[in-house]
Amino acid sequence: MADDTFGALLAQRAFMRIWGARLLSTAGSQMLMVAIGWQMYDLTASAWDLGLVGLFQFVPAFVMALPAGHAADRWHRRTIVTLCLVLQAVVCGVLVAAILQHWATRELLLAVSVALGVARAFQQPAQQALLPMLVPTALLARAMAFGAAGTQAAVIGGPAIGGAIFAAGAQAVYGCCGALFVAGCLLSAWVRVPRIPGAREPASFRTALAGLAFIYQRKPVLGAISLDLFAVLFGGAVALLPIFAKDILQTGPLGLGLLRGAPAVGALVVSVALTRWPLRRHVGRTLLTSVGLYGACIVVFGLSTSFWLSLVVLAVSGGADMVSVVIRHTLVQMETPDAMRGRVAAVNSLFIGASNQLGEFESGATAAWFGPVGAVVVGGVATLAIALSWRWLFPALAHRDRLN
Repeated sequence: MADDTFGALLAQRAFMRIWGARLLSTAGSQMLMVAIGWQMYDLTASAWDLGLVGLFQFVPAFVMALPAGHAADRWHRRTIVTLCLVLQAVVCGVLVAAILQHWATRELLLAVSVALGVARAFQQPAQQALLPMLVPTALLARAMAFGAAGTQAAVIGGPAIGGAIFAAGAQAVYGCCGALFVAGCLLSAWVRVPRIPGAREPASFRTALAGLAFIYQRKPVLGAISLDLFAVLFGGAVALLPIFAKDILQTGPLGLGLLRGAPAVGALVVSVALTRWPLRRHVGRTLLTSVGLYGACIVVFGLSTSFWLSLVVLAVSGGADMVSVVIRHTLVQMETPDAMRGRVAAVNSLFIGASNQLGEFESGATAAWFGPVGAVVVGGVATLAIALSWRWLFPALAHRDRLN
């Protein structure tokens, strides 16, 4: 039965084209950030400027999140995704021209970072809201897991491929990224969406904030989204990995790279498994258990002095997080009417981005107070406490049996 259903998913041509576009654009984005970061440091030798590259992408994404969500509910989602990929391809073309004609500067890299932040702000909610329109409801959980598997593969392979191509020069990386975005654009434009959002409300401050109001009123959705926000906020240890690799685990840059990649490897394995064998019962309990397991892995990582044990628990943490991601995203899509999916997806993306950025800040601040080991252990314990407390704060979520 599992194989038949998996084949049915692969037979959804529109979904597979969007999946391919997402895979190519994610790989391109990962390669692009490797090249921009390396070129920025080569130009300025400034860690501050490296931080500005991330900040200049985050701020426009944060500011444009709610308008982007409203746009995804008002206009054709496939067109929005396609135009965002076009903009990213244009950015790559500008960067290639800048290198070949010797006018690449710090200011240019920051400017294109803003453009990339705007493009991704609009692409993510439209892409998320488009998915349920392309597969039957019975296949949605499997489609979510399959999409996550592709994303994780791109996250793992993109930086490695970008780093290897960089040996031929930054322009080679930018050119390859541009080709990936163009290919993704063609796949996206080829999709025939069977239906479009129904009620197109006029743009206003009230309609832009409707996603927040909807999430607040739907307690299972609020519980799922806020669970991710706080779990990532307190349980993120990625920002401190260089300290652990160098001072605690006594490994070099290669070891650091393996540690950073371990959660993505675990997530990829679990997402492939969930594609073939989707969760059918006790999804609320499984969601909270997976977040608790994630927190426990972070505690073990913080206390570990063994490189291999640290590698294993980080991989397990990535797998546990992927279970949580698939359940949360599927649940949110199931609970949200089509006309609201763009705005709800935008709020979800906003929370994820904020939790990642604030989580890195929280890790650095607590490390300054308690040391890196204390910061990671405290964060892991806090994540465990959140998983336990959400059982009482959101009983409808905790006792949810099925996704649909």
